[in-house]
Amino acid sequence: MMAGVTVCGGSVSSIKALWETRISRIQRDQEEEEKRRTARGGATGRLSLCVWEDRAALARLKQKLQTEDGRLILRIEQEDWKSLPGCLVQLSQIQEWQIHRTGLQKIPHFISSFQNLLVLDLSRNGVTEIPKQIGKLTRLRELLLSYNRIRFVPEELSSCDSLERLELAMNRDLDQLPDQLRNLKKLQHLDLSMNDFTCMPDCVVGLPALEWLDMAGNRLCHLPEDIHRMETLRTLWLQRNQLEKLPDSISRMTALDTLVLSSNRLTDVPPLMEDMSNLRFVNFRDNPLTLDVTLPSRTNPEDEDDREMFGREFMQIYIQESRKRAYAVVNMHRVPRTPSVTWFF
Repeated sequence: MMAGVTVCGGSVSSIKALWETRISRIQRDQEEEEKRRTARGGATGRLSLCVWEDRAALARLKQKLQTEDGRLILRIEQEDWKSLPGCLVQLSQIQEWQIHRTGLQKIPHFISSFQNLLVLDLSRNGVTEIPKQIGKLTRLRELLLSYNRIRFVPEELSSCDSLERLELAMNRDLDQLPDQLRNLKKLQHLDLSMNDFTCMPDCVVGLPALEWLDMAGNRLCHLPEDIHRMETLRTLWLQRNQLEKLPDSISRMTALDTLVLSSNRLTDVPPLMEDMSNLRFVNFRDNPLTLDVTLPSRTNPEDEDDREMFGREFMQIYIQESRKRAYAVVNMHRVPRTPSVTWFF
């Protein structure tokens, strides 16, 4: 009797333990399944959120589109766009970017998707580099990146065969250019002002179509002796540098009609410049020139303004006065010849 009860009790305990184990396993499986569902639901939620954000950003960008002269332009002014979303590639038909004062820090690598781009104007932002992908934009005509933080220009930029205008003013630490830029056969306008160049890059001298060059506000100490190779150059801005002398070859720049040299360290004007009949405007103001030259007075005040503005007359009178003084010095130091004496015996 007692033995039967014991067996019965043991069976009940075994069955109970078995069911508890099964119930525990079922609960554990249910919890794991719930975790998996939650994880899948979270990923889906995040994906949905990204899709929604892209759609919202794309809609916002579409509001910035304008059409001028048949050209589709993306224009963003004084808004917070430190980066551009990848969804922008859906608007790859854009032909011109005008993005100013947005705090933009980076030109996106997907810029190469914009094969129709003609003008890329990102001046007055915080861009620190030009991506190598810029070289894919073979139709690009204008690249305007003044007032940014660019320190380096990639050689891939030389692949932009159609580039006519390049502006890199006021990037402060920019002090060199890749030699490959001489391959920009169509480049006419180059602005390198207010940077840290100490000499004019040889690739700039070698640009075959360059007409307008601004290197004001750098640290130029001299100009290249072969500057006359710039046969197409019409305008040259060199004010606020450290130039002490001009090469004689500058007189052979037959296309040059505007030359600004104010606020340098020039002590003289090359005499050969007197024959530069092509010069329409030249300025030597605020240089420590050796001679103090005063222009003849004119009765018409407007004539005085023109002379001050164009400076050609000052240059010519200075050269003439310098030549006169040089002759005077030579004559003063010339040794008098002793008259010959004939002796008769």
